[in-house]
Amino acid sequence: MTQRVDYQQQSPELFKKFVEFNLLAKQSAIEESISDLVSIRASQLNGCAFCLDMHIKQATIHGERPLRLHHLASWRESQLFIPRERAALAWTEALTQLPPQGVPDDIYDRVRTQLSEKEISDLTFVVMAINAWNRINVGFRTVPGSYDKAFGLEKAKLS
Repeated sequence: MTQRVDYQQQSPELFKKFVEFNLLAKQSAIEESISDLVSIRASQLNGCAFCLDMHIKQATIHGERPLRLHHLASWRESQLFIPRERAALAWTEALTQLPPQGVPDDIYDRVRTQLSEKEISDLTFVVMAINAWNRINVGFRTVPGSYDKAFGLEKAKLS
């Protein structure tokens, strides 16, 4: 696979502003471990190999257990995720694969029991960011692992 377009070079101002947005989203009320899980799950749903590769490596560097990463695709059946993580994953899936009638009340009600309004709002921006990255990297076929050195991802020792 080869990358179709170097979007950073072709749209430098848009890229710069989007990176700024992403950095702000990372400073949100959502803890790093949940942000990692959300980024991985959305990337799985969107089929983004580049983002999936990158976020699994980041989660590993952040101390995430390999078994939880393996269970993420089946988080509903796994006993490895706490209610707060489950709520974030349900919200992520609902926003990533928007149902025709919008996000169901039962999902929103479940999320409200685990996250504050601020956290739900911040989580929504985290989900927006990863979905946008997925669309950029799927559309332009960014090669998985191609930015490992620049992002310090070789520390994960997964390559």
